[in-house]
Parts: sequence; structure tokens; C-alpha cells
Amino acid sequence: MASDEEFMREALAQAREAAAAGEVPVGAVVVRGGEVIARGRNSPVSAHDPTAHAEIAALRAAAASLGNYRLDGCDLFVTLEPCAMCSGAMLHARLRRVVYGCADPKTGAAGSVLDLFAQRRLNHQTRAQGGVLAVECGVVLSDFFKARRRASGAGVQPLRDDALRTPDDRFDKLPGYAWAPHYIQDLPSLAGWRMHYLDEGPRDAPRTWLCLHGNPAWSYLYRKMIPGFLAAGDRVVVPDLIGFGKSDKPKKEGAHGFSWHRQVLLEFVEHFDLRNIVLVVQDWGGLLGLTMPMDAPERYAGLLVMNTALGTGDEPLSPGFLAWREMNAKNPEFDVARLFARGNPHLTADECAAYAAPFPDRGHRAALRAFPPMVPQTPEADGAAISRQAREFWSRDWGGQTLMAIGAQDPVLGLPVMGSLQRVIRGCPEPMVLDQAGHFVQEHGEAIARAAVGYFRR
Repeated sequence: MASDEEFMREALAQAREAAAAGEVPVGAVVVRGGEVIARGRNSPVSAHDPTAHAEIAALRAAAASLGNYRLDGCDLFVTLEPCAMCSGAMLHARLRRVVYGCADPKTGAAGSVLDLFAQRRLNHQTRAQGGVLAVECGVVLSDFFKARRRASGAGVQPLRDDALRTPDDRFDKLPGYAWAPHYIQDLPSLAGWRMHYLDEGPRDAPRTWLCLHGNPAWSYLYRKMIPGFLAAGDRVVVPDLIGFGKSDKPKKEGAHGFSWHRQVLLEFVEHFDLRNIVLVVQDWGGLLGLTMPMDAPERYAGLLVMNTALGTGDEPLSPGFLAWREMNAKNPEFDVARLFARGNPHLTADECAAYAAPFPDRGHRAALRAFPPMVPQTPEADGAAISRQAREFWSRDWGGQTLMAIGAQDPVLGLPVMGSLQRVIRGCPEPMVLDQAGHFVQEHGEAIARAAVGYFRR
């Protein structure tokens, strides 16, 4: 029969999974007859559930497995001394024994702060034993909090408690992406989130290309267009939206909202006093970006618009987008690299993997889950009213140059959707259609950049 140490190592494996998801690393297993019948790990942040402790998750799974909420004859192994809530649940489940790793001097209810298991007036007694692999369990916790403290103490770029930050080594040696990172954290709407951006070329350049990406992409998307813009002597600024790329990742999907992301971008443009802007947009870069110029039209000289739309809420969403949103809902952990490979067969495996670099685990993917439902579908939805105002601006007040490039193979925001947008934008000429390009039309960006540089020099 397996030993207590072996079962605790099973719990440690769950704790490490919690750490990878950005949760405090606590893991638990329930054992009956010498076999693990249930596992659980901490998930209160991602689950939005204060009761989602490792022990509770393991108890629920065990009860479902046995078809009985009474867990007679079962033992629970957990890496950290249980709190009062979990201890009460264990007693109620009538566990035979609780075995924990390291003590918790702040909330431990098996002897550190109080000892619920020693209360003889309760109608069931569960034996509690601590100290099994205590050092190993403690190291997992201490390493987690050391990493958090290091991030919080990194100069003027602390990490919010409800944020994750993709490790820098995930971005080492990405093909075609060697530009220096820049960060900003003091915009009012950022409220402490750290935002990454690229800023290349002279600050006094004749024009600034402001390139906005969509979901699930990031600034890597523009690596084939940036060199062409720079060769023309221009400045190129490419921010990563919060939740994407090298920017901080909110743990909670609810942190994201149309109006909030738009406000961050407006403040970004104002902070750097960007002028003579050619706005370059695609996907969510357009849903957000197309609402921006009307707030400061004097800053914008041109628009380069690719496979995107306005989310006005008073027109039906395309069947392709609805299918994409349904896929996200059914398969929220979809393989990002595989998505790019499927739509862009000319990309190398390393290029496809680079798109997945910012998202090492589920905890870093909240934005990927949040964005598809955020596209306004009704007139009252967040972002719909401002998008309708933008539609009026583009059709009536826009006085700059426009160049449209369309990836014809895009099933989501392809030719029909872009044709409708062309009719909205005042003075928009016939588009540049790329027959081999799909949704991520920037992957054919060298030709687009050459055409755009010549076009906006007129």
C-alpha cells in the first residue's frame, strides 16, 4: 500500500498546477482503500468562488465519485494546514483522517490558530496529522510568494494581486521579433496594470503608424509590416492590449470591458502626444480603434483597415463570427498555435508557437475567453453606442486618407463584412484584396506595408 508521503506527492502535483494557473499553490487528494479517488487544487480566483479551496474541490469530487456526501473510511491529504471552512467540511464529511504538509500560522484550524479537530463535543472526530513532506510543501508556497514579491518590487512596475505576468523567457528568440520592449503603468485607466508597447523609429518622424492587434494575437502580428514602415523613415507604435502579449494578464475575465480598453488606448495616444497618425487596425484592433479618431480627429491623418468591423449592436453579427464565438464557448482552452497554423499554412511551427507564448496556462488566458462575448450584439451592449457614433463620424466627418486591405480567405470578417465597412467610410477607395490571406491578413504584411507607404505619401 502507498505511504502517506506518496499520497502527499500526489497533492503536491495538484499544488503545482494551481501555481501554474496563478492561484496560491495548495493541492489535495482523497484516498480510500489505498487508492486516490479524487483530486483538487486551489481555484478561488479563476472560479470567482471563495469556497474553491483545494480541500473543498477534492471533497466534492470524492462525494460525486462515491455517490455519498459521507466519506466514511476516507483520508484527505493536503499540502497546507486546512482553514476553518475546510476543516468544518471535512468533519461534516466524516473523514477518517486528515493529513497535511506544512502548518499555516495565519489561518490553520488544525492546531495553529485553533483546533477544530480537537473539539470533543462534535458528533464526529476526524484525526488530524501534520508535517508530512512539510519542507517540500512549504517550498512550493514560498517559491510562489517569492516570485510575486520579486515582480512587485521590480522598480516602478509592481504586479497587482489580481494580475499575472508572462515570464520573460517565454519571449526569447521569437522569429522576426527583436524589438526592445517598453512599458507604461501610470495611465489613469490602467490603475496599476502594466502595458507593453513597441516604439520604433524617430520621434519626430513625418508620420506615426499606430498598429492595434486583436484576439488572440499581440504585437507579434505586425512583425512583417513594421520593417516596411521603418524603412520609410516613420515611427511605429504597437501596444499590447491588457491581457495580451507582454502586457499584464488580469486573472478574472470580468476585468475586461469594451469601454475600459478603449479608454486605455485613448489615454495612451494622449500620453505620448501621437500626431500625424496612420491608424492600422484589424479584428479587435478595429472594433476598438475605429471608435478613437472622432475623439481627437486632428491627431489622425490616415486609416489602414484590415479584416474588422464596427460593433454597433444594431446590425446582425456575421455568421462566421457567431461560429467563432460558439467555438470559444465550447473550447475555451483552444490551441492558439494550431489556430494560426490552420489559417496560415505558410507559417513555420516556431512562428505559430510565438503567438501562444503569452499564454502559458489557463490563468493567463482570461482575455481570450472574455473578448468573444464582448463584441456588442445589442444596441444596449457596452461599446455599441460609441460604435454607432463612430459610424457617423466615418461616414460624415472623416477627412483623412483610407486604405483597405482584405484577406479574402477570412470566414469571420472577410469580403462581405469589409464590403459593408467600405461603404461606411467616407472616401474609401476600392480595397486591396489578398486572395491567399485569411483573417490574420498581417501575415502577408510585407506587400501591404509597401502599398501603404506609397499610398500615404501622396
